[in-house]
Amino acid sequence: MDRWKGRVALVTGASVGIGADVAKELVRCGMTVVGCARNVDKIKELAAKCKKAGHSGVLVPIKCDLTKEEDILAMFATIKAQHKGVDVCINNAGLCHAEPLLSGKTSGWRNMLDVNVVGLSICTREAYQSMKERNVDDGHIINVNSIGGHTIYPFSDGHFYAGTKFAVTALTEGLRQELREAKSHIRATSISPGLVETEFGYSLYSQEPEKAKMMYSQHKNLSGGDIAEAVLYILSAPPHVQIGELKITPVESDFQ
Repeated sequence: MDRWKGRVALVTGASVGIGADVAKELVRCGMTVVGCARNVDKIKELAAKCKKAGHSGVLVPIKCDLTKEEDILAMFATIKAQHKGVDVCINNAGLCHAEPLLSGKTSGWRNMLDVNVVGLSICTREAYQSMKERNVDDGHIINVNSIGGHTIYPFSDGHFYAGTKFAVTALTEGLRQELREAKSHIRATSISPGLVETEFGYSLYSQEPEKAKMMYSQHKNLSGGDIAEAVLYILSAPPHVQIGELKITPVESDFQ
C-alpha cells in the first residue's frame, strides 16, 4: 500500500458498516479518505477516532445524497478544490428495501436503482474524469457488489435488490472494457460479499428486527473488516494486475 500514501480515495456510504471499516483501513494506510453519506455525524466521529489513533492518513467527511446528481457533482467539485481530485473510488453505498416483484412499491424500487445503480455510475464517471484530467493512469475504481449480483436467492424481499446488483456486475465489466478501449491503466474491480454482519439487515427490517436477527443467526457471517482487508488486497496488487471480480462468502453459507 506504500504507493497509495498521501493519495485520495472516495468511499461512499462511509458512515457505517463496510464503508466505515474500509475508510478506517485506508486512513491507517496513509491515504486521504473522503467519506460521504447523508448523515456525516458518524463519519466525523470515525475521523476523530482515526486522528486519536495516530493514523498517518486523514478522513474527510462530506455530506452527500447519492440519489441527487447535484449533490454528487458538488462533492466532486469540493474534492477537486480541496484535494485536487480522486485517485481511488470505492462505490460502497447500497441499500435494499423489502419490496417483492409482485407486490413491491415503485418508490422503493426507484430508490434502490438511484443509489445502487445510477449513483454508482455517476460517481464512477466523475472519478474517471477526475483521474483523466490529472493524467492519473494508475487509479482504481472498486464497486462493492454482492453475491446476490451473481446468484438469485429464494428470498422475495431481495429480488429487486438482486437485479440492481446484477447490474453492478455488468457495469463493472463494461467499465473494464471501456477503460481498455481508452488505453487506460485505471483498474476496475467488483467485490461481491456474502452475508456481512452490519446494520444492513436491521435497516432492511427496521419494523421487524426479529427477521434481521434470524437472517444473521444462520452461521458465522463476514465482518466489515473482512471486506476492508479485501480492498487492501486489491489495491496492493501490482499495477499490471487486474482483479476483476472477488467473491467473498462465509464458509458455511449455502450461496457461494
